[in-house]
Amino acid sequence: MLASRVGQLLRQRNLTVSVAESCTGGRLGDRITDVPGSSDYFMGGVISYSNAAKVNLLGVDSAVLASKGAVSRPIAIQMASGVRRRLKTAIGVGVTGIAGPAGGSRAKPVGLVFIAVCSDANATCAKKIFKGSRTSIKMQSTEEAVRMLQEFILKIQ
Repeated sequence: MLASRVGQLLRQRNLTVSVAESCTGGRLGDRITDVPGSSDYFMGGVISYSNAAKVNLLGVDSAVLASKGAVSRPIAIQMASGVRRRLKTAIGVGVTGIAGPAGGSRAKPVGLVFIAVCSDANATCAKKIFKGSRTSIKMQSTEEAVRMLQEFILKIQ
């Protein structure tokens, strides 16, 4: 199980993680905490579904939010960075997207998701377009976030 492997890596490297979720609605935190002993490395999460929550809880820049929109690379990075700072963890993960079935546009279709992983020294962000139902998009987003977290941890010396 991928989440177990991520947990082992976090524990081996003595790292902690927190998550900021929008379109996944808590599924990423749930996935990480399905692993027994995850309280050793998982400090918590914020489900920042509204723009106000992104600004007030995570410190997302409201000007960037207004100009780029909630579903964008800079907002995913700010979410990851904000939750990391707020919960004082080594790594933060941010997920924002459009799970559908409504809410999409030509520029930002249903299934568009940005996933960011950051530490104090590094950040990465991926743009994905997932297909399927709302539930499927949320599941795929969560799986990709865990996979990206694993990759990120493996690059830490």
